[in-house]
Amino acid sequence: MFRQVLGKTLGFVGYTIQYGCIAHCAFEYIGEFVVCSGPSMEPTIVNHDIVFNERMSRHLFKIEKGDIVIAKSPFDPHMNICKRVVGLEGDKVCTGAPSDLFKTHTYVPKGHVWLEGDNLTNSSDSRNYGPIPYALIRGRVCLKLWPPHSFGTLSESPTKRIIKNPNNSD
Repeated sequence: MFRQVLGKTLGFVGYTIQYGCIAHCAFEYIGEFVVCSGPSMEPTIVNHDIVFNERMSRHLFKIEKGDIVIAKSPFDPHMNICKRVVGLEGDKVCTGAPSDLFKTHTYVPKGHVWLEGDNLTNSSDSRNYGPIPYALIRGRVCLKLWPPHSFGTLSESPTKRIIKNPNNSD
């Protein structure tokens, strides 16, 4: 009797560990569901929207200008941020607000990206903390899942601050 209970318990623990490993690999290498909070990406993503964050683009170095990404905060490693990629390494980006009289620019260093929120007046982003290392990017947001009426792929930046390179245009 004791052996039978022990055998079933160990079998259950073994299956639990196997499924836990599969789930971990799926969330780490394929993607995850993220509940977004804060006003920085409005109107594209609003408070409590649920998005799917795919991880393959990051691992394959396929992040492009205009993509919305989830990244680790450069100040708090326990917090994630959701921003739009405005510049990749080597790009010249505007560091000021659109209303600034004198525009200031900088170049994105090698191995870094320039991130900005779509809501420029209410976003803490690369204009505040500078370019962030590519390694802090967790994945690319590819779908909005909730609320149901806005299900689908995400729109282009409403700020029009992303300038595609002429040699990359289709």
